[in-house]
Amino acid sequence: MKTPRLTPYLTFNGTCRAAMTFYQQCLGGDLMIQPFAGTPAAEQVGPEGQESVLHAILTTEDLVLMASDAGMHQITKGNMISLSVNCQSEEEIAALFRQFAEGGTIIMPLEDTFWGARFGMLTDQFGIDWMFNYDKPAAQ
Repeated sequence: MKTPRLTPYLTFNGTCRAAMTFYQQCLGGDLMIQPFAGTPAAEQVGPEGQESVLHAILTTEDLVLMASDAGMHQITKGNMISLSVNCQSEEEIAALFRQFAEGGTIIMPLEDTFWGARFGMLTDQFGIDWMFNYDKPAAQ
C-alpha cells in the first residue's frame, strides 16, 4: 500500500524563501514561489514586505509542501507540529537526515526501532520538527 499523500503548510516569519529553497535542495522537485508584490494581498504587507512569500509550493513525485511568510500575522512555534518523511532505503534516510540536520538540532539520532524501522527526529535550522522513517523489509 502506498503511503497517503500529506500536504503540510508551513508559515515563516520572513524566511519562507530560504526555507523552501533549502527543502528543494534536500528533496528535489519543482518549487514555485509567489511574492506578495503584484497581488491583491500586497497592500497588507506594505513596501517592506513586497518580496515576502505569499505562497510557495514544492512538488515532487511523492510530496507536496506548501508555505508562506506570515504577512501581518505574528508567528509562534507550536510544540506538536512535525512533518514525517517515509524513506525508501537506508541510503535515502541517512542522506536526508544528514541534510536536514545541517544547522539544526538532532532530537533522536537515526536508530533501529522496536517496530522494525530506522527512525530519527530533528529540528531543522528554521525551527521545523521532522521525523524520518524507513520501514525495513521483513526478515524471511
